Amino acid sequence: MPETRSPRARSSRSSDASPSPATTADAAAAIRTARTGARGRAVPMPVLVAVTATATLLLALRAGGAVAVAVPGLPDPGPVTTWALPVIRLLGDGLAASTVGTLVAAAFLLPGDGPSLSPHGWLLLRRAGLLSAGWVAAALTLMVLTISDLLAVPPQRLNTASVISFATSISQGRALLIQAVLALTVAVLARVGVSRGPAAAAAVLALVAVTPPAFTGHAAGAGNHQIAVSSLVLHVSAAALWVGGLAALLMVRRSSHIADAAARYSRLALGCFAAVTVSGLTSAAVRLGTVDELWQSRYGWLVCGKLLALLILGTIGRAHRARTLPALRAGRPHAFGTLAAGELVVFAATFGLAVALSRSPTPAATEPLDADPVTELLGFPMPAAPTPGNLLGRPLPDLFFLTVVVAGVFAYLAGVRRLHRAGHRWPAARTASWLAGMLLLAAGTGLGFARYAYVLFSAHMAQHMVLSMLVPILLVGGAPITLALRALRRPTDRQVRGTREWLLLAVHSRPARLLTHPVVALLIYSGSLFGLYFSDLLGTLMRSHLGHLAMLTHFVLAGYLMFWVLIGVDPGRRRVPHPLLLLIHLIAMMAHGFFGLALMQTTTVIAPDWYVSVHPTWASSLLADQRLGAGIAWAFAEIPASVVMIILVRQWIRADRREQTRADRAAARADATGEDDDLARYNAYLAEAGRVERERRRGQRP
Repeated sequence: MPETRSPRARSSRSSDASPSPATTADAAAAIRTARTGARGRAVPMPVLVAVTATATLLLALRAGGAVAVAVPGLPDPGPVTTWALPVIRLLGDGLAASTVGTLVAAAFLLPGDGPSLSPHGWLLLRRAGLLSAGWVAAALTLMVLTISDLLAVPPQRLNTASVISFATSISQGRALLIQAVLALTVAVLARVGVSRGPAAAAAVLALVAVTPPAFTGHAAGAGNHQIAVSSLVLHVSAAALWVGGLAALLMVRRSSHIADAAARYSRLALGCFAAVTVSGLTSAAVRLGTVDELWQSRYGWLVCGKLLALLILGTIGRAHRARTLPALRAGRPHAFGTLAAGELVVFAATFGLAVALSRSPTPAATEPLDADPVTELLGFPMPAAPTPGNLLGRPLPDLFFLTVVVAGVFAYLAGVRRLHRAGHRWPAARTASWLAGMLLLAAGTGLGFARYAYVLFSAHMAQHMVLSMLVPILLVGGAPITLALRALRRPTDRQVRGTREWLLLAVHSRPARLLTHPVVALLIYSGSLFGLYFSDLLGTLMRSHLGHLAMLTHFVLAGYLMFWVLIGVDPGRRRVPHPLLLLIHLIAMMAHGFFGLALMQTTTVIAPDWYVSVHPTWASSLLADQRLGAGIAWAFAEIPASVVMIILVRQWIRADRREQTRADRAAARADATGEDDDLARYNAYLAEAGRVERERRRGQRP
């Protein structure tokens, strides 16, 4: 869902609040009337949705000041680009949301037949293939129209070389090209797959394909882009799940499983509603600047329209939970269709408003731009010299990590509460370990210290060590997979794969078995140190918000994988002899120490293109700060590594004690029965096999 900038008006991103107008019961009645033409024939739902979305878009473009009269003598892309660009973007957004929703419904909401999809799931999968093919065409068309708008050249006058250059050299073009490639991959998976595994993979890939344009354009270049970009990604992802899931359920509303599917979708929609609300309000606050702009600017009026739509959609969702779901369980499927159709029309109007917002100038666009190149790079001014107040205060929150922390804490505490209510105990030490890891993750990525991690190599290295060692050790100690498997309930329908079933499949899958091999985990953890810092990769990642997020996420995941293999207690972990685990840990410690020494002795500045651009005037030289970072990398690992070593030795001692206890019981049983333990187990196996065979033969008798 890309963003474009008109030569006449700077664009803003479309994540400012969420959804557009109608009303609950009255809306349902209005939709029922609207779907019936003058001759009493029903208007097809896709037509009604398309007309509503397009009409709202055109009206909002006029109201928001996004369409200006061409000035003679100034470059102009022409009426085709002016009007076709927002319409094609609206079409692409609708196809993207529908693709995501149909795949999610097929893989996760509807029951299956063993590993295969149900008939309705198969139908949705095939429709997803057609929708994603249309999505590819829309993304490629949008690429041409965007370069036409940026260059103020009519599309018929563009040449192939300029389009290819835009797609490969400019961030907006690359984002659209990546989106088209991902959507094409989704189309192929949807056409060749018939089981729930490929459908789930296609759903995840489609959700990823929605996000690339969010990392480019105005949101990525604005101040506070740590908040703006992450909130936009969360906004478009949640909106696609919310809208697409509803559209998919309307496609299969005659299914006998619609009641259970709608109940599962209702829980998903509630989470999406919360995510869209928080991310939309956050994004609107970044773009408007002040509350007064909400009613004093045209852009603010459109934001108010989306806020009104969000309230309407929340009211409709509440009506679904209060009336529609009980009616479905009572065997009245028609109760769902009318209200859901009205809700979808409101969503269509909202999408029109969102695209109009992306083409409308924000209040900030009329203000003088800050010419400070450091602010343009970082998204915030150069921080002052570090003090305890600056390091712990002046937070730099990132909505991505805040969402992860809030969701992780809430889900973990909810699981613990469910176990306690069922009468089961959960160790308080594990809860404390998980909460400490989450809070440390939030602190390492959101406090004022995170500002210095952008401009000082030493601060970046300290952040790296915290995220790759301290945070993972604490999270692994929380045993989250064990808690999830104990707390999650199995679906009432055995043909439905709930969260618990998908989690079990994931931890026992072949990719998980490969990644959790000690040697593989060691290569990922230690090899990434050398690959990141002794190449040009660090500077490349630091220059984009997506790259920075990916780097920090890799630190946490690589560390979690390594320490889960070493000291984890969750199921799915390979059974590796403790002497081998100790050896792997020693090798990791030596690799870490060697990395620190090699970094300390280098005379070349790492990522000079980045650190020269953002180096503070109050800091020491680049090489001196780099050597300080090398010393942090070399010395920091000592305490965490020692803690892991102690845990490993304790686990080894406990494992030996359990084995000794088992051997003592086997010896006692052998003394009492005259059989050793292995022989007793073999005899029991033969006896059980004989019993099963006798029962089978008895069942075959007439």
